[in-house]
Amino acid sequence: MKTFLVSILLTSIIPIQEHPSDPPKHPVLPEVQQPPAFTVTHEGKTIHQITGKDVSLPYIDGVWLDMAKYNQFQEEVASQVYREPVNAKIDENGQIKPAKPGRELDREQFNHQFASYFYGGEASKVETPLRVVHPRVDEELLASIRERKIGQYVTYYNESNKERSKNVALAAEAIDNHVVFPNETFSFNGVVGKRTKEKGYLPAPVIVKGELAEDIGGGICQISSTLYNAVDQAGVKIIERYSHSRRVPYVPPGRDATVSWYGPDFTFENDYNQPILIRAKAVNGRVLINIFSSETIKNQKREVPEADAEPPKEVPAD
Repeated sequence: MKTFLVSILLTSIIPIQEHPSDPPKHPVLPEVQQPPAFTVTHEGKTIHQITGKDVSLPYIDGVWLDMAKYNQFQEEVASQVYREPVNAKIDENGQIKPAKPGRELDREQFNHQFASYFYGGEASKVETPLRVVHPRVDEELLASIRERKIGQYVTYYNESNKERSKNVALAAEAIDNHVVFPNETFSFNGVVGKRTKEKGYLPAPVIVKGELAEDIGGGICQISSTLYNAVDQAGVKIIERYSHSRRVPYVPPGRDATVSWYGPDFTFENDYNQPILIRAKAVNGRVLINIFSSETIKNQKREVPEADAEPPKEVPAD
């Protein structure tokens, strides 16, 4: 009796083969129909194309979106259409060059477009949705904060060292026209960025643990040191500053600010209620950094010792 009941149970679970020699039959999942390729265009030209199968995870109950693959696809589209905004700036003639808006992928709208395609089989060709990226500094703001000079500092360098002079000029250009808003912290490394050959920086002498060495970007500490004295005179709040391990000749003792991409940074906070503008220039052996703001700023100017007006015979340090 027990054997008979077990036989009935197994028969109800496992299909009986018509012929014992036939291989066992397995259920076949229905093939999910994928819509045509999803084509992304920009200004009428195709910039990317992908199929639902490329970003899908097949399951018994349907097809799911593979978010890792979709996010990678979205980033590729975003990088192709992104245009960085350009801030207004003051040129070498003192004229204000207007700002230019940028653009970026409207991710929310793009997600809706792709979801309609992937889950609903709707429009498979879309024009990339964009949103405007406004510049941080426009002409009106720049005009209002160039009125009053609240800090200034000058240092000198020897032009005979061409590599070092080039690095100094590049770092000055990197911070020129930079605006620091109220309660914002300025980072020298953050603004100037990594000093690389691709950016034009050259090998020049630097100080490493009290010893002279040579590295890409040697000399830029003269810019960070000049900036430190200029903003200190303007009365802003110094957050982070480190001195070199040996004296440098371009500023008085204790008035330097060493920086390194993988090490020290120079930072300060604009604790005033108005933005401040940095103007920096390195030319003809002279580094000049001015700090400007609006007429309404109420700053507390500090006394700062001046640098030697005579350029050193050679500036071996960074």
